Order: sequence, then structure tokens, then C-alpha cells
Amino acid sequence: MGAEAEGTPPPQPVAAEPATAARAQPINAAQFLSWKQRKDAEEAARKPEAAQKRAADIASGAVQMNGRELFQHEPWVFDNNIY
Repeated sequence: MGAEAEGTPPPQPVAAEPATAARAQPINAAQFLSWKQRKDAEEAARKPEAAQKRAADIASGAVQMNGRELFQHEPWVFDNNIY
């Protein structure tokens, strides 16, 4: 009501630009290698944290184990000599 009463038009939606038009200059090889090294370092830093959290969640029973984890934690499940 306030915008119509004042006589100002409602804001127009912004048209989305294609991803290719957003970048004016392509990156060079050195910039790409720098970005790739930074990305790999961030992933290497997150991986142990995620593994530790998954191990804690498995120990608490919050998540279900996959086959490899089940074999590591309870190998007797896969022993066919019991049957």
C-alpha cells in the first residue's frame, strides 16, 4: 500500500546473466594452479575432521555403517564358519 500510494513503481526483477558473461577476462595457468592448490589444501584439512566425526557418529549409533566399516568393526559378522 505504501509504494502505490506514493506513486513509485515496484522494483523490477533483476535479469540473471549467463555465467559466461559474468567473467570479462579468463584466468591464466598460474591463477588456476594457485586456486587448485588452495582448494586441495582445504579439502585435505576437512577430510580428517569428517572422518573423525563419522567415527564418533558410528560409535554413538547415530549413523548406519557401510559394509567396509562393518567389516572393520565387527568382522565376526562375515565369518561363514559359524553357520
